[in-house]
Amino acid sequence: MTAWSRITETLLIAWRCAGMARHALWAAKTRSLFVVAGVALGIASLTIIVAAVDGAERKANEMVRIFGPDAVLVLGGNIESRAVGQRTLTLSYEDNAALRRALPGAYLVVPMRAKSNVQVRYGGQVTQVPLVVGTSEGYARAWDWPLSEGRDLSAEDLARSARVGLIGDTVSRELFGDASPIGRTVLMDRFPLQIVGRLSYRGVSGGSGSVDNRIIIPITTLTKRFNLDRKYFRALRVKFHNPEYMPQHVANLRSLLRHLHGLRPEQEDDFSILTADEVLKFLSTFKGGLVLFLGVTAVVAMVVGGFVLANLFYLGVDERRSEIGLKMALGAPRWAILVQILLEAVGLTLIGALLGMGLGIALGQLLARLGVLKILFSWKVFGFALFASLAIGLIFGLKPARRAASLAPIEALKGNG
Repeated sequence: MTAWSRITETLLIAWRCAGMARHALWAAKTRSLFVVAGVALGIASLTIIVAAVDGAERKANEMVRIFGPDAVLVLGGNIESRAVGQRTLTLSYEDNAALRRALPGAYLVVPMRAKSNVQVRYGGQVTQVPLVVGTSEGYARAWDWPLSEGRDLSAEDLARSARVGLIGDTVSRELFGDASPIGRTVLMDRFPLQIVGRLSYRGVSGGSGSVDNRIIIPITTLTKRFNLDRKYFRALRVKFHNPEYMPQHVANLRSLLRHLHGLRPEQEDDFSILTADEVLKFLSTFKGGLVLFLGVTAVVAMVVGGFVLANLFYLGVDERRSEIGLKMALGAPRWAILVQILLEAVGLTLIGALLGMGLGIALGQLLARLGVLKILFSWKVFGFALFASLAIGLIFGLKPARRAASLAPIEALKGNG
């Protein structure tokens, strides 16, 4: 017999045996449904894990790039202890002046405070701005955020509590469309404000949504207009020369602030210092917790689906003993029976994988829209899902397949007789 004849015979045997997969699905619909559901849930979790990890890595890179390796952000209050009733406004204008004057290596110190959810109107256009930030001169420079047009806030704007501001790209488009906002006057909560600069588009989210959806005004203007505390502010942005010495810069900053606040050695900081490294650590911790939670869910779901699959095929082999025996009596070799059972198992897990990927993508899009996670789908997601489903089908289908292939044709024909 030639090689071509063997291939042809093998294909014919496989074709005759292919009807068994259809029979298995229809004869055990409920059990098959459990297999598909278990695998689908596991693959959905796996899909979200891979997409979320990729998204978190991209988010981390974006945040570090925006945050800058040469800068720190100082927040009032200790965000680690989170004591009940703890003050969050602990940074003062005296701190700001002292840091500008005496902090080694610092070349830019910018205080910040914010007002949330402010209505802004221009003509017939109205929008709700999630964040109006009050700051000093040099805001765009402090955040390495170039202006697409216009100018940054100046020291004169700060001294005069000028009614001027920078506008984010999203707010600008909502109010002015494609027209330039420079020189136009908007009403910010019935308060006239002239736009002197437009921040370039960044396309990333911050603590209150998109960073492009904000307006920047002098901090003196903010405190007067909204009657805020004029001694304290919420945050400081500090930029340093020689970022390779950032640990020393942070140590100097902490030491000086503790001295300014009169803290004793045994007392905790009443402020928090964030660097690009701290941002990465936080995102890594978050990513690790996400992977652990969803990973356990994926493993449990897929193992349960695998055990259900093994049980299904064990029962299927017992129910189809006579059919298997007849096919073997007609010339089907043992390896063909083994491959056939494995193909049936892989077929079920692939169906589960396809449903799971669809479910994972849908859940991922929902989480992304809700702002819970940044999701990035790639071919890696489909590769992991297909590999996992094939592994489940082969691992949990192998033993039932070997059992079916080891049946003696005559005994199998007698089994259901």
